[in-house]
Amino acid sequence: MNILIIENEIYLAQKIVSRLLDDGHSCDYIESPNIDNLTKEYDIILLSTSLPSALCKSIIKRYKEISIIILLVSYISDETVTNPIKDGAKDYIMKPFIMDELVRKLYHYKECRSIKRELQTLRDYVKFVMSDIDTSDVLLPPSFPILIESNSQMCSDKLVFELSRKIDMPITFISLNSTTWQKQINAVQFKSIIYLTDFHTLKRNAKENLIKLIEDKDCIISSLETEVDFPHRKIEFNNSNQLITNTNIMTINDYVKLMVLSYQTKYPDTELSKKLGISRKSLWEKRKKLGIEKKK
Repeated sequence: MNILIIENEIYLAQKIVSRLLDDGHSCDYIESPNIDNLTKEYDIILLSTSLPSALCKSIIKRYKEISIIILLVSYISDETVTNPIKDGAKDYIMKPFIMDELVRKLYHYKECRSIKRELQTLRDYVKFVMSDIDTSDVLLPPSFPILIESNSQMCSDKLVFELSRKIDMPITFISLNSTTWQKQINAVQFKSIIYLTDFHTLKRNAKENLIKLIEDKDCIISSLETEVDFPHRKIEFNNSNQLITNTNIMTINDYVKLMVLSYQTKYPDTELSKKLGISRKSLWEKRKKLGIEKKK
């Protein structure tokens, strides 16, 4: 990591630099910086609050979005701790401190920042891939157990994610395709939504055993088929954009109609007919036969 130490106690600063260099980090040290000369980016800044409060505030303002700022404080007050943390510093450590404790804080906040960035990336990705699924008319009640019947696994996933955020409960994912699903369910010790996917893959006796097992658990089950005998609450939520359902084989005419309706605004007739393996004339005849209006 690239680390900047801003500390006017020279002996302490040298001790910190020596330890961090031994750990393989790159360190810069200054006693009292000119804010205009701070142009380099750092992973971590160790900032002494013995400096003038206005200078500390300026440094925090400049680096709070790109660096982890840890305060080196001689005493605790609004000026040395409370206000700087409000301004954007992450934490503080009291002088004199054990060097191992400082190093522990550095790695802790580095890991937290990495996890936060990864989590935001995953959130953005999930939001992107599920953006075309409209759940505005679907209410998933916080009562368990519950079964979601859908033609799309992603539809079920989005409902469960939204409920998790709404009631502030984590999710434990278990695929019923796994040979150890029963052990995994029994192993859940903490409060969470137990989300069981692939219910449709189970045989009848396994489904019955599962239903008994989850009667008193905070459980949501996902199935890509209609489950007539499920004894608890059920919700049906299908994706209208799903090209092929999970339980029906489409006729050739239905398939052509679906493809034309889905892609005629994306491709010109020449390219669309090639993708369908038919001539432009056949495409025109199919439109006429199936009552498909050509969209411009």
